[in-house]
Amino acid sequence: MKAKKGDWVQIQKTLLKPEERTAPLPDDTKKVPLQMRVKGFLLNDTAEIGEEVEIETLIGRKVSGKLVAINPKYEHNFGEPVPELMTVGIELRKILEGDSNA
Repeated sequence: MKAKKGDWVQIQKTLLKPEERTAPLPDDTKKVPLQMRVKGFLLNDTAEIGEEVEIETLIGRKVSGKLVAINPKYEHNFGEPVPELMTVGIELRKILEGDSNA
């Protein structure tokens, strides 16, 4: 898939190589590079995954890095619902309103 100028994309950039990382880190952390991922609008005319590109973020910052996604989606969530917590707000409201059946 090819991205074109103005497309919403995500880049990755290595900030520190493993040997450049600070000493007081856990050993497994020290073995990998420190990387950042940034989303923004592609400034290059066209680009493919893996190419070095420049983007402009929503706040106008220009950043360069390796193109890793075109039209990236948000994949975070807050996990599975906890049944015991589902009714806490309702029960608390009843208590605060003076409902003796809560």
